Amino acid sequence: MSLAHLTRTISILDRLIGFPTVSADSNLGLIEYAAGLLEDCGARVKVYWDSTGRKANVFATFGPDTSGGIVLSGHTDVVPVDAAEWTSDPFQMRQAEGLLYGRGTCDMKGFIAAVLAKAPDYAALDLKRPLHIALTYDEEVGCFGARHLVEELQAADIRPSVAIIGEPTEMRVIEGHKGCYEYTTAFHGTDGHGSEPDKGVNAIHVAAAFIGKMMEVAEKMKDKAGPDSQRYSPPWTTLQTGRIEGGSARNVIARHCAVEWEMRPVRNEDAREVKAVLEAYCRNVLLPQMQQVYPDADIVTEVIGEVAGLAVANENEARDIVTALTGANLCDVVSFGTEAGLFQALGMSVVVCGPGSIAQAHQPDEFISLDQLEKCLSMLSGLEKTLLQPA
Repeated sequence: MSLAHLTRTISILDRLIGFPTVSADSNLGLIEYAAGLLEDCGARVKVYWDSTGRKANVFATFGPDTSGGIVLSGHTDVVPVDAAEWTSDPFQMRQAEGLLYGRGTCDMKGFIAAVLAKAPDYAALDLKRPLHIALTYDEEVGCFGARHLVEELQAADIRPSVAIIGEPTEMRVIEGHKGCYEYTTAFHGTDGHGSEPDKGVNAIHVAAAFIGKMMEVAEKMKDKAGPDSQRYSPPWTTLQTGRIEGGSARNVIARHCAVEWEMRPVRNEDAREVKAVLEAYCRNVLLPQMQQVYPDADIVTEVIGEVAGLAVANENEARDIVTALTGANLCDVVSFGTEAGLFQALGMSVVVCGPGSIAQAHQPDEFISLDQLEKCLSMLSGLEKTLLQPA
């Protein structure tokens, strides 16, 4: 890793931060910029648009057109900002005292910038093993871009064998993480005057009962923590409510309420159990009570995203490669979710390892340190030797 690499990374990151790729908005400006850089290096670049044409994935390849390649993957979208909470423009990178500030600096445009800065080096090598660069959309709202990309790779019979997901881990090697399942459950009752609550079906009251059941299930999940989950914090499947919306006025029976909730399962069977218990509670308890008063009452759960976790594997080439490159003696697991499970489901060995701290992700004045970018560039430079050997 040279000073020139770091300088180029900072310059690219400055451009990436300037694209306000909040998940609700388009990422096409960033995609066009990144695809242009990769094409200029001689990469074979494919762009996969979503159904709206407002978002896209990039999948670029250096080296031979064979299976067994290594994927460097990062998501291009960022979470929303409240500019009033920032001390500077969130979408204009600012450097101060060895830190680079801006929305997405650590989550995860810092990693993408480092990869793009290294692209000319990979292009100049006589690679014996393909190097793929994957940039995805909508990770923050359900990993929709990665799901789309994996489907495209499968359809095209493109079969990399290793994936490195550059989420912020402070360059620690993460070999496993929980799943991330997100839902919105909507309760549809009927309104009426608040003075006669028995004549209506108060959707907020029903939603409260549903949340109470969720918390009951969450407590039972604590008893299921076993030896295989003790590395996680906490070592059990969790549930939590993130948002509630409903009602029109304090003296009107609420006919509608929506609960946005999630669970982070340690294992897939936990997810199946939670869903089955809550579905049965709605079907057998809550809905009959509602329909006894109002026959058209209903409960509808929308799946926002169901992203499987990254399962710890006994044999993991990605882990072996990245621990050697970083000098790590141990691997870890985390409770936050990534796109890693989607790549693992395609048959790849996968780890999560990238610059920056998850503690900075989604926060006002998000930042990444120059030291973390240097460590990332060092790993990416070391990867060259692996790429010069056949898979």
